[in-house]
Amino acid sequence: MSAHQPHTVSSPGHVPSHVPSQVPIDDRRLTAFHKRLTVFSAGGPFLDGFALTIIGIALISMVPALDMSTVDVGLVGASALIGIFVGGLVFGYVTDRVGRKVMYIADLTMLVVVSIASAFATEVWQLVALRFLLGVAIGADYPIASSLLAEFIPSRYRGRLLGALFVVWAGGAAAAAGVGWALSTMGPDAWRWMLASPAVFGVVTLMLRAGTPESPRWLLSRGRTEEAQRVCRKVWGNDADIAMIPAEPAHTPFTALFRGIYLRRVVFVGVFFTAHVIPLFAVYTFGPDILREMGVGAHGSHHVYVAELVISLLFLVGGVPGLLLVDRIGRKPLLLWTFAVMSAAFIAMAVVPGAPAQILFALLALYAVTSGACNFIEIIYPNELFPTSVRASATGTVVAISRVGSAVSTFVLPLVLSGTGLGGVMWLLAGVNVVGLLITLVLGEETRGRALSETSAATRLTAPDTRSDPVDA
Repeated sequence: MSAHQPHTVSSPGHVPSHVPSQVPIDDRRLTAFHKRLTVFSAGGPFLDGFALTIIGIALISMVPALDMSTVDVGLVGASALIGIFVGGLVFGYVTDRVGRKVMYIADLTMLVVVSIASAFATEVWQLVALRFLLGVAIGADYPIASSLLAEFIPSRYRGRLLGALFVVWAGGAAAAAGVGWALSTMGPDAWRWMLASPAVFGVVTLMLRAGTPESPRWLLSRGRTEEAQRVCRKVWGNDADIAMIPAEPAHTPFTALFRGIYLRRVVFVGVFFTAHVIPLFAVYTFGPDILREMGVGAHGSHHVYVAELVISLLFLVGGVPGLLLVDRIGRKPLLLWTFAVMSAAFIAMAVVPGAPAQILFALLALYAVTSGACNFIEIIYPNELFPTSVRASATGTVVAISRVGSAVSTFVLPLVLSGTGLGGVMWLLAGVNVVGLLITLVLGEETRGRALSETSAATRLTAPDTRSDPVDA
């Protein structure tokens, strides 16, 4: 193989003469452009993790400041998840209609504006409305950023780079725990600063995303051949050609997502996605309350902030082995093993809710590491199992499905916690993980090592492709 030569969007005029124009983009090597696009796309998930986690820490000072009831807390916690449902469902479809590039900027602009407005809320209903709008922006970014990235990345690296988006989500959540702890010293209005803080990261991400090209796969799916050709040459050099983009299934209508094999895939991804996010948001949104039930720190104690930060970091740490394994052992085996471990951890906490705080915290830490090692698969699968013409719609649809369950559970969880205590919550989370395990066992497909044109075809996938070395380009 010839030496690897990266080509960049920032220097479209630099064209190495040796580029093999007909080599499919799925089989090419990773370039500096791919790495930058991954970083730019990851800014959205980082902000999502930050914005959704900061609310749990902000509630500590927000509840007494606004005299919030248990129902108020549930509504504020669930409103963003309902917004994600709307944002994913509506703007996934919009993204497939108007393109990835426009929406790539618009959704983060909305997130910045809403975050700043949240700092000036004076009533609970205002926070509920603003958190809903924040959720809409977050829900929109899942299909936008992941679809754009998936349509550029070579097959060999697709799992780990798409997965990195959700590992970065955990990084945003960990950053929120640290920022929340730092801002907690700012008195009774600390929550206002916390809710406004995502805007800082949002502005930086918007600046990075400026100038990102449109997906040539999407342009071809809309019949915009000349524009797709220009993007290919801008990214891969003047010798590049749209012939390097493999033919995909004929145009797939949105309604195809709800019949045949695509419906089966929607059910599979939607259910296991839901099984992942219910305990994830329970821990992030109500982490301080759960930790206090375990005996980790009293109300207002900084031990709670420290413990929340440790758990958030463990989600991030778990992502490292997960990313190393997802393109080695495959998506389905990694899902099965991690669902089994998470189920066992929650069952143990449910059986002995009165165990010493150290044991309960260790079990929660085991869940966090294991969850970090697999929850990014929920963004890999929808981008691989559906064709370009409905890829963002499919991703938005399964995000919406997952948020129905997570929104309900986030509203109900504080009531369960106050009614049946820690044991009841853990039985609920254990049951959710068992459902995820079973649906993966029955409906899961393996996409490792395959081109997008193959994984998105209306044919059930069985054994993974064993190809490992992409063609140099």
